Amino acid sequence: MSNLSANLSVPAGLPAGWRLERMTALSIPEIVAIELRAYPFPWSQRNFEDSVRSGYVGLLLRDAHGRLAGYAIVMPAVDEMHLLNITIAPEYQRRGLGAWLLQAVADTARASGYHGILLEVRPSNGGAIALYQRSGFAEIGRRRGYYPAADGGREDALVMRLHWPTADGDTASAHGGFRP
Repeated sequence: MSNLSANLSVPAGLPAGWRLERMTALSIPEIVAIELRAYPFPWSQRNFEDSVRSGYVGLLLRDAHGRLAGYAIVMPAVDEMHLLNITIAPEYQRRGLGAWLLQAVADTARASGYHGILLEVRPSNGGAIALYQRSGFAEIGRRRGYYPAADGGREDALVMRLHWPTADGDTASAHGGFRP
């Protein structure tokens, strides 16, 4: 695969003045601030620090004033990308930015030579599941007890995958690419 860091792909349709940039260790405090507001079981600061140290790619979405509106963390895994975290700040949700950021992840993965994206999502997160399905992801499995849940319980994860055909005609999936 080619160098993912060198292949930042910016899809069309972002509001004027908005931008996409790479995550660095310096951006972790503002990412954590959004994470804490967005989820009842957020990633820790250490999770984000480990992602940077491990060389995972983080994409940051900033508004026209430079404020962080969302982020995505992806991990290269053989010929697919594993989407570990995608979040839009609560005050920016329901504006199509999640679909836009997901498109940026897919475009960047494709430009880097990856053949698809794999992710986990809570079955209780209907909005995210609907976004992934609209985008061409299909459920391929379930991880039992994957996520922490209320009262010390655990929630399963749906495993979803988006796969696009490669130049050599590989069509291992009926899902031929990202469809926002």
